[in-house]
Amino acid sequence: MEQFAEALPHGTIEEVFPDVFFVTGTMKTVLMNAPWHFSRNMTVVREGRDLTLINTVRLDDAGLAALEALGTVRNVVKIGSLHGRDDAFYVRRYGARFRALPGMQHDGGLVPDELLEPGGKMPFAGCSVIRFETTKLPECILHVDRAGGILIACDALQNWEHPDEFFSDESRTNMTNMGFFQKANFGPVWMQVNDPKGEDFRILSKLSFAHALCGHGQPLRDTAKQEFVARAKAVFGV
Repeated sequence: MEQFAEALPHGTIEEVFPDVFFVTGTMKTVLMNAPWHFSRNMTVVREGRDLTLINTVRLDDAGLAALEALGTVRNVVKIGSLHGRDDAFYVRRYGARFRALPGMQHDGGLVPDELLEPGGKMPFAGCSVIRFETTKLPECILHVDRAGGILIACDALQNWEHPDEFFSDESRTNMTNMGFFQKANFGPVWMQVNDPKGEDFRILSKLSFAHALCGHGQPLRDTAKQEFVARAKAVFGV
C-alpha cells in the first residue's frame, strides 16, 4: 500500500470568502540542519460542486469528511516548489487532476496532468497565473477574480502576523528572531533560497486585488494590495 505523510494537527475549514475556504495545519521538517515545527495553510476554491485544493495540507478523518461535505475534489494545484508533500495523497484518494508549474519536482511520483502557465487552461473560471521569472525554483501566484480580487500565494507572499498554536516553542522563538512575523511579508527562507529580483514584484501594483491567502500566516483582507506593494517598494524599490 502506498505510504503518505501522516495527518498532523490542524484547524477547521473556514469559508473566508464565498466559495473560498481556508484551513491551517502543521508542518514538521528539517531546514538548515535544525528541526522546524510551524503552521501552513491550504486554500480550497469551489466552483459549483468541484473543489480545487491549493497548497495541500493533509487533513485527518474528520477534516476529510468536512472537506467532502463541501463538494468533490477535482483539482490539486502546486504553486510553490517548497510545498507539495501532501499533493499525492489527495490526487490518489480522489483521482484529482494535478496541476503544477513546468520544472517543478514532485513527491510521490506525481506527474502533472496540466501545466500551470500564464494564458493556459485553469482549474476554475476567473483564475490566472502570475509566474515568477527570476527565482531559482519555480513559483507562481494565482489571481482569483472574486470578492474584489484574491491573490493565492505559497511562500513568496506571507502574512504571518504572529505565531499560532501549530508552532513548537523552539520554532516560535527562532522564527521571531529571524523576522518571520510581519504583516504582508516575503518569505525569509524563500527569499534566501530563490534570490528573487524586484521585477517579479513590480506586477503587484498593476493587479486588481484586495485580499491575499498565503501558504503561511493569516488571511489578509481588504488591504492586501497596498500592504504588499508597500513591502515591494521597501525591499526592492519597485
